[in-house]
Order: sequence, then C-alpha cells, then structure tokens
Amino acid sequence: MDESGKLIKVSIEAYENEEFTKKAKSKPNRISLPVNPESFTQNFKVKLNVQQGQGNQGTNASYEGTAPEELKLDFILDGTNTIQGYNSTLKFKPDVASLSNENSLPVKDQLKIFMNTVYNMNGEIHRPHFLKVHWGDGFKFPCILSNLDLNYTLFKPNGDPLRIKVSATFLNYIAQKERVARERKRSPDLTHVRLVKAGDRLDWMTDEIYNDPKYVMQVARANGLTTFRQIKPGRELVFPPLEKTTE
Repeated sequence: MDESGKLIKVSIEAYENEEFTKKAKSKPNRISLPVNPESFTQNFKVKLNVQQGQGNQGTNASYEGTAPEELKLDFILDGTNTIQGYNSTLKFKPDVASLSNENSLPVKDQLKIFMNTVYNMNGEIHRPHFLKVHWGDGFKFPCILSNLDLNYTLFKPNGDPLRIKVSATFLNYIAQKERVARERKRSPDLTHVRLVKAGDRLDWMTDEIYNDPKYVMQVARANGLTTFRQIKPGRELVFPPLEKTTE
C-alpha cells in the first residue's frame, strides 16, 4: 500500500525497443495484475569456473561473470469471484489498461491480454516485447520474459478454465550500449563494444582496450575492416578477447 493506504498492484509495461523509449502500439501496452503475486523472488547468480585439473584434489573457483538478475512472479488468474480484492476487468485508456470491478472478464480472456503483452511475438519487431515490471514507486525492473508456466486448476463444466496459477520468470535486460557504458571495463580477456566518435583512431582505441596497439590488425579483421586508418563515426566496433585473436 502507498502512504494513503491505497493498494498498489504490480504492473507491466510493454516496449518495442531495447532502450525502453518506444511503448508498444498494441493495446493495452500496460497491464496491472488482477491480484498481487503470491510470491516475489529475485535471483542473483555469479558464474564461476570450478573445473578441476587432472590429478588435482581441489581447485580455485575463478570468476567468469555475473548472470543477469532474474525476477519470478507467482500469481493467479481467477474467474470464481471468490478472491477478495481481485479485479479482472480492463477499462482502456489511451495507453494504459486500468482495472475496475465491472463485468468480470473470463479467465481465458484475462490470459489472452497477459500473453499479448508479455509473450506473443510483435510482428513489427519480430520478437516479444521488452518489458518493465513496476511495483509502486520503488521497484522498476527492465526485462524480457524468459519462462512462463501455466497451471490450470479449476474448470467450468464446458471445460473453460476458472483458475490458472501463473509462474512467470523475467530476465533483467540492459541494452548493449548502456551495458558497455556502465561497465567500461579495460580487461583484455573480455569482449568490448565501442562506438566510434569523430577523431577516433583504431590504433588508439586498441591501445585503450589492450594497453598495447599491436593488436590493431586483429581488431580490424574481427570487424571486417580493409583499413584501420579511416573508421567512420557512428560505427560500433567489437574488440574480442586477446585469447581469441591470432597474429
């Protein structure tokens, strides 16, 4: 609840680009869950290399990377009208689906709206939407759906579902350019992506990444460049790990 005592529902916004600046054209492009999650789980994972050398009894776990954060929501879609505070009707505003208590939607229609927002492919971007999960003012999670389990538990006599337990897992998503800007790592055993700016030279950029400009030819080949002396501003260049380059 917020400071006024009003119950805040989890909402999910749909976007068409990975920078989360272009809201989906499909309606609704924002939905609120009809009832807040039964559980809310965040998962953080560090990737370690624990391979053991032949003949060794133990090994030192070496750091390989940090996996994207996962968010798991477990909630119910219901058509029995027995759950207190459950809202299953969507009244459409220009770009938001808000909830009211009038003329409850059947569970299969509630599911259709949810699937169109988070799961189904958008034909214009040829993939499902990029998403932001909100809960109040303090939690915003940019993500994509990575897993969805639907457990049908109650049915009408004609077979239509009356209750579905939904378990949705979302994977934190940061656009490549933003991720590179955040990390700004100089380690030569990681892949780096840089945007060429006016005045940049490939040998200078190579020296910045690897602390040695001698790898400039390998970088040029990795990016399909026929020359390293002139590179166009606005182009993204990939600087691969040194161990993957050859003289």
